[in-house]
Amino acid sequence: MTQPLMPKATAIWLIDNTSLTFDQIADFCNLHILEVEAIADGEADHMTGFDPIASSQLSQDEIVRCEADPSARLVMLPAIDIERVIKTNKAKYTPVVKRKDKPSAILWLIRYYPNLSDFQICKFIGTTRATVQGIRNKTHWNFKNIEPHSPVALGFCQANELEQLIKSQ
Repeated sequence: MTQPLMPKATAIWLIDNTSLTFDQIADFCNLHILEVEAIADGEADHMTGFDPIASSQLSQDEIVRCEADPSARLVMLPAIDIERVIKTNKAKYTPVVKRKDKPSAILWLIRYYPNLSDFQICKFIGTTRATVQGIRNKTHWNFKNIEPHSPVALGFCQANELEQLIKSQ
């Protein structure tokens, strides 16, 4: 069984807010029963309890079930994979030093993969449609000084991400 986050603080909260037995609390928090008894006697007065319900480690139903049956053991809720639950489209942050290299990456993509749409390039590099159109039409204010460089070499993406973009054409 995995150990809960901050086991002593969780034990303090369970002692203060439930009628679970010391044995149940010790088993759940992976502590010795004497440690739980010492906490109940006030040895850990300087610590604050940690709510396992708020942190999604336990459910209230599980606590009620174990309070009704002293021989029952608390079962921790399965861990939640935040990345899987919340898929966010984070805007790619480009450091100030690398921002001047974006037109070079755009020109490289346009030159070697002209079938890519402006939208695909905008999303991939993290730039505006006006910049892509300006480079494509050779009307960008600094077009004469832009040299094409691979976005992988410039650090804007990984090689496998570039391959996925090319395959999605």
